[in-house]
Amino acid sequence: MLIEIDDKVIAADVLEKKFVCDLNACKGACCVQGDAGAPLQLEEIDILEDVFEKVKPYLTEEGIEVIEKSGVFYMDIENTPVTTLVENGTCAFAYFDESGKALCGIEKAHLEKKIDWKKPISCELFPIRVKEYKRFTALNYEKIDICEPACSCGDALQVPMYRFLKNGIIRAFGEDFFKDLEIVARELSNEQ
Repeated sequence: MLIEIDDKVIAADVLEKKFVCDLNACKGACCVQGDAGAPLQLEEIDILEDVFEKVKPYLTEEGIEVIEKSGVFYMDIENTPVTTLVENGTCAFAYFDESGKALCGIEKAHLEKKIDWKKPISCELFPIRVKEYKRFTALNYEKIDICEPACSCGDALQVPMYRFLKNGIIRAFGEDFFKDLEIVARELSNEQ
């Protein structure tokens, strides 16, 4: 089922599926596995280039090396700009904590108030994937195995995906859009 709000078409899973990231279980696999880097909006390329020197202390040597050699992004097979990857497929902006979890160096720099920008919006919205079309914007749930722990955690806590991703949704589409999502989600839950 698809839901329309203004010029957005949202997959019902975004409202109904339960989801809460469980980094202790997945170890940040979304920063390590995948077909390509994280999708970037064009303006985010400039931001990444501007903040790179301040983010650099939070990155791995391999990440720094590949960014300095190849840049902060490349074009994937769909001709979409995505974050650069190191040789093993890990995002060049990832680092690993003492427990082996992959975390975002950009977000770490933001949390330590070195930069104002949090991270690419596609990362903050994941596993929601946004696709722009001429007449509308699609919001879909990208179901992947590495997020099974997040689905289990969401089920246990009874937190819908859209609510877990509230900050990213508001950052991307505004508070009014999020309020409209909440209204539609309540209506859907009342119908069931």
